[in-house]
Amino acid sequence: MVYIFRYLILLFISSTLWLSCSKKVTPAAAVTPEKQKQAVVASAPCIIYRTKENFYKNVPVNLTEDKSAISSYPDIKDVYYKGELAYPTELKDGFYLDNRGIGPGVAFTEFSYEAYSRLEKTPTSEELFGRIINADPLTDMYQCGSRSQYADPVKELNEIIASGKLDHCKKLK
Repeated sequence: MVYIFRYLILLFISSTLWLSCSKKVTPAAAVTPEKQKQAVVASAPCIIYRTKENFYKNVPVNLTEDKSAISSYPDIKDVYYKGELAYPTELKDGFYLDNRGIGPGVAFTEFSYEAYSRLEKTPTSEELFGRIINADPLTDMYQCGSRSQYADPVKELNEIIASGKLDHCKKLK
């Protein structure tokens, strides 16, 4: 009987220690959409790119690797960045800073940001695929860390471009 009592005490103490050392998990209900948005913004990649032609006003979509379909595209409400239309930010030497979330498989549609934002409903991926004006628009694309690492991204990225130190960035295309 004494052994059982000692065993139960030892079991209680070890389970209490184990529970107190385990990682605390935040329930999904406690993570508000605002906190999720802040986490995404804080870790957004810093993508700079150059194109063969000027697609500044055109809404981008991302294509599958074989370019046979659209893998992702914006909702009509998603063409904004910080409350303004998400036009890319112009940098030196023909580079742009992405404000939409593009990748190496980017293609540009005939829709301007302004026209797209005014549509009554978001087009289907098939409708957008038929509106692509260039499926291979990039000459260069780099990921220069994350946006949150720059106090003044335009100034700092222009300095990187001007200094020719793009080799510090990850070349995507």
